[in-house]
Formats: sequence, C-alpha cells, structure tokens
Amino acid sequence: MQVMDFGAGTGLVTTQIAGQVGKITAVDVSESMLDQLVAKEHLKLKVDAVCQDILDIPLDTRFDLIVSAMAMHHVEDTEALVQSFADHLMPGARIALADLDSEDGTFHPEDTQGVFHNGFDRGEFQSILERKGFTDVNFVTAHTVNKEGRHYPIFLVTAVMVA
Repeated sequence: MQVMDFGAGTGLVTTQIAGQVGKITAVDVSESMLDQLVAKEHLKLKVDAVCQDILDIPLDTRFDLIVSAMAMHHVEDTEALVQSFADHLMPGARIALADLDSEDGTFHPEDTQGVFHNGFDRGEFQSILERKGFTDVNFVTAHTVNKEGRHYPIFLVTAVMVA
C-alpha cells in the first residue's frame, strides 16, 4: 500500500501507521521538520521524505491512501488542496484527514504565520470533497484539544475517490 502523509512534519501520523502500511511518502514544505522525521531510525526503510509544495509541483506517484493531521488549515486554497489530493489518488483510494472544526481564531496565537483558516465547517468541507470526486464522506470527532480553558474539536474525515 502506497501512502502519502501530507504535512507530515516530524512524523506524528507516519510513526503511528508505519507498521500497517507499505511505503510512506512524507510530504512537507519544512525541510527541518522532515529532517527530524527521517532521523527516526525505525522509519528509515519505510519513509521517503519529500520537501515540496504538491500544489505547485505534483508528485509522479499515485497513492492508495492520503493521510493528514492538522496541516490543511495551513494551506490557503482548500479547493486546490483537495483537487491535488484527488489527482494523487488511484481510483477507489481513500483519504483520512484530521483538522480543526471551525473556531473563533484563538487556537493559534494571534501573530502565528501561515494560518489561513480558523478550522473548517464540516458541511462546507464535505461539499468540496464531493465536488472533487469523493464519495462515502464520513466525519467523526477524533479528539478535542483543551487549551487555556477552551475546547477545540478535531474532526477526522474519511472518503473514497470515485473509481
């Protein structure tokens, strides 16, 4: 099974799924984060780290699964991102994406660079997925981050690319 971990960072998701999948392509725009990921000795044979923006330069690989955790709100154009996911998947492949539900902008400190969305409305995100060719869209609340007395739900959405 070929898997892309989008916004892989230091490997939070990659380390959790490495034992259950084949090769993982860890994609991130931060070389220093990917350096930390590939320094993890037990992942060296499983992970191909790629430092590039797949919206600008697509990969030449098609995947069975794309996973992502807490990276999508750092991408300005959500429609283009979902289209890129669709373009990188084989027919019948799946996505499993986790990110913030809509919030009031207090999750990140006010001066944080590179935050383009204060989470996502599930209905709107589902519409984007369906317009880009995904079916069987399913949302669950995967986790809730509690910071400074505030609660920030994190959704997990799964879907299948139309064959």
